[in-house]
Amino acid sequence: METAGTPASRRNPLSKELVLRTAVALADEAGTGVPSMRRLAERLGVESMSLYHHFRNKDMILDGMLDLVFGEIELPPDDVDWRIAMRRRAVSMRGALIRHPWAISLMDSRTNPGHATLRHHNAAIGCLRSGGFSIAGAAHAFSVLDGYVYGFTLQELSLPFKSPLGLQDVAGSILGQLPQDEFPHLTEMIVDRALKPGYAYTEEFDIGLDLILDGLQRQRESWS
Repeated sequence: METAGTPASRRNPLSKELVLRTAVALADEAGTGVPSMRRLAERLGVESMSLYHHFRNKDMILDGMLDLVFGEIELPPDDVDWRIAMRRRAVSMRGALIRHPWAISLMDSRTNPGHATLRHHNAAIGCLRSGGFSIAGAAHAFSVLDGYVYGFTLQELSLPFKSPLGLQDVAGSILGQLPQDEFPHLTEMIVDRALKPGYAYTEEFDIGLDLILDGLQRQRESWS
């Protein structure tokens, strides 16, 4: 079967979806945004000009790539409390951004968003409105939640470790070089937090998210 990671079969016609999924696969591999048309055509096993039958320019491909990423994010369900729904959405969004790190700085940058993007935003706003937020309150909540998810995930992707064991190695190395009398609070944080058995940095995401949701709950009725 034809896949996004292998050259397209000559027996199967080139489609917009195949082009976009192949572009996403290339971007994931490289860690950057839209690949060159030449590189994309090579992966698909076609001539570069064939891509222009489906997309007039690279911007249209990037719009479509981001729409695929938004399509991976769980839509807030209609039948659950807004806090649960928005929490699940935030966790799902973080997962999508970790899978596609090139997308994080581009998520809300496009002027021609696709259907999945529009559907996602509409559902999130609708969830907040159904949860008792005014339109101004929904705007506040949407902004702070997405800002937190994007910011935390960007920081997480930039860290020099990918696992609790990696964190212990990095923290231990820093501690070994640290003038502890000069930096007592940092030393305490490393010893009593980062180096504690079972600690994982990803726990901080859930704690921060719950703090934000608690704050939104308290402020919800004050926003008219």
